[in-house]
Amino acid sequence: MLRILAMSYERAVRIGIDVGGTFTHAVAVDAQSFTLLAKSKVSTTHRAKEGVALGVVEALKELLTVASISPEDVAFVAHSTTQATNALLEGDVAPVGVIGMGAGADAWLAKLATNPGRLELAPGKFLTVYHRFIDTSKPPKREDFIRVLQELKTQGAKAFAISEAFSVDQPANEQCARLAAEELGLLATAGSEISQLYGLKIRTRTAVLNAAMLPKMLESAELTERCVIEAGIKAPLMIMRSDGGVMDIEAMRKRPLLTMLSGPAAGVAAAMIFLRISDGIFIEVGGTSTDISAIANGRAQYRSAEIGGHKIYLRTLDVRTVGVAGGSMPRAKDGHLVDVGPRSAHIAGLKYVSFSENLDDPKIKMIAPIAGDAADYVAIAHSENEAKYCITPTCAANLLKLVPDGDCAQGNMVSIENCFVALGKAINKTKEECAEKILSLAASKCTPVIKSLIKERHLDEQTTVLYGGGGGAAALVPFLSRELDSRFELADSADVISAIGVALALIRETVERQIINPSNDDILRLRQEAQDAVIAMGANPNAIDIFVEIDAKTNIVRATASGATILTEVKDTKAAASLADKTKLVAESMRITAEAVTLVAENEYFQIFAAEKKQRHLWGLITEITKPLRVLDRSGTICLQARNAEVASTSASKAGEAISTLSNKLAHWGDAGKTIPNIVMLAGAKIVDLSGLLDLEQIKSLAKVELDLLPVDANVILVASQP
Repeated sequence: MLRILAMSYERAVRIGIDVGGTFTHAVAVDAQSFTLLAKSKVSTTHRAKEGVALGVVEALKELLTVASISPEDVAFVAHSTTQATNALLEGDVAPVGVIGMGAGADAWLAKLATNPGRLELAPGKFLTVYHRFIDTSKPPKREDFIRVLQELKTQGAKAFAISEAFSVDQPANEQCARLAAEELGLLATAGSEISQLYGLKIRTRTAVLNAAMLPKMLESAELTERCVIEAGIKAPLMIMRSDGGVMDIEAMRKRPLLTMLSGPAAGVAAAMIFLRISDGIFIEVGGTSTDISAIANGRAQYRSAEIGGHKIYLRTLDVRTVGVAGGSMPRAKDGHLVDVGPRSAHIAGLKYVSFSENLDDPKIKMIAPIAGDAADYVAIAHSENEAKYCITPTCAANLLKLVPDGDCAQGNMVSIENCFVALGKAINKTKEECAEKILSLAASKCTPVIKSLIKERHLDEQTTVLYGGGGGAAALVPFLSRELDSRFELADSADVISAIGVALALIRETVERQIINPSNDDILRLRQEAQDAVIAMGANPNAIDIFVEIDAKTNIVRATASGATILTEVKDTKAAASLADKTKLVAESMRITAEAVTLVAENEYFQIFAAEKKQRHLWGLITEITKPLRVLDRSGTICLQARNAEVASTSASKAGEAISTLSNKLAHWGDAGKTIPNIVMLAGAKIVDLSGLLDLEQIKSLAKVELDLLPVDANVILVASQP
């Protein structure tokens, strides 16, 4: 199915394809204005020989053909994929031969650490691993590696992982072994190329999993790339990463593991780039499950991935999945509604009542959606005994008039009312009480996750906005907003929000090392390495954002670079908002009157608004005074917000001095010693986040890199807030 939203492609087009559980969506987006031009969807091809890649190809062909998009107009094409995740969950991976290495007295420890054994991927699913160990006290030769590789191949290995103790410092043996594998036409992964972190056991496990999915992922990538080339598209194919960015296909061929969980990451990418959320909770509601994530200061939260309960060296967006959504089925017992989900209409093979023809004489039936389920799920039969429909949270939201006009979740009110009347009679409730109960049960699974994310990310519970995406957003988000007493917004084109996220995602790379007491030179070197990596994949060198953070507990220094391709650099075409409109928006965001809001600083690109709020605690005995702040761009979008912050306006030549003054003013001492504030620098059109660093000199060193690009008298605005 395809919907054409515009027919003129005079400017560059970005294409994004998102693989969902039920459908694969493709969208065409104007590269400069972010206008959605066209969208299409096909059924996700889980069971095809080519896997979900076939659906990606079909969706792309349909979008190009029916919407008449010229291949020359396509400046960017990318897709997310569930193939890596599905392969691990289903055990559809290649047996792996592991070559472990180590030297000296600790060789026996390296032998143990490089043998992951029978690696559990998911309950009942295991990866077959064959292990050989080479003592590198005496430097191994190419012939030694060839002999071991052939032995492992004879045993049954289809891909190979090579891992040596301390290879992050001395990778020569791993590289020699990988080159030997390439000579033999074998697929291989070197541990030091997957991660530069110490921890031989985890690094080996990560390399093994990466190797296990190489054959299938490369086959899929070649099919998709061939389709792009045959279509005449000159732009390189990009693949969605688990951290919300994209990488080119060459990078994916080396590290397919990075595509794990790229589907949920696409929605978060859309939240930050398309919806331009700086702070809030993003709730992407599908048919079976809901993905919830927090965004603070324009950045999402990350966590270490786990497979089979074991940690691996892979950072993914912290997206928390809840087993309830727009198509979840209610459950009843002893005349009461007792639960919603986890089964959905899609899993049960039923249609939503909302999207049915008029159901004049519905009958309530209790069913087990699939074999082994309890027979307590509520379904609807019509004119015969066979259940073909079901009431869902989408239906309940329609009945309570929570679905906006024109939303994709809007349904047939005749059928909805008739079915809720029938359900009410069955459990002795009014139709409204039934709808309220269904949504209350569904919301009860989401609210603890939302509250936890708000607390963990130090968001202001009183002002946090809930942003809804996904085809089922209207089914849950308005009700959740009411339950949490929060503002909410539903995304435009919510049904294809993840595909839009893929289309607009930035090229991204993360470089991380474990360095005790990193020097400024160490930090700048990692920063440069991350920048070089995204430039090599096609990012515009003049528009790259780099965030550096240091984890004091693990001594990990991490530099993440992201940027758009030169052909698709974004130009803000939104009309400038008036000062009055911006003041009103800020007041609503802070939940105060417009009269209390003050414009405290501005430059050509941004305006900074602040206020003073007084809150009383302990029955009024203690008064807390905070200075909330909002940074808005010229169009009136909130780009940055803080609960309590200070602002300083200065010049590029004096910014280092101003950073010192602000830092000393807001620093405080605690049990862990001196804590410096988070510093964000508005330098020209860039928002430079310096909040991931540990000391003042590191902050000033990274700030100088950006400041050196500006004229000495250029206006610079600094925002400092407590962490």
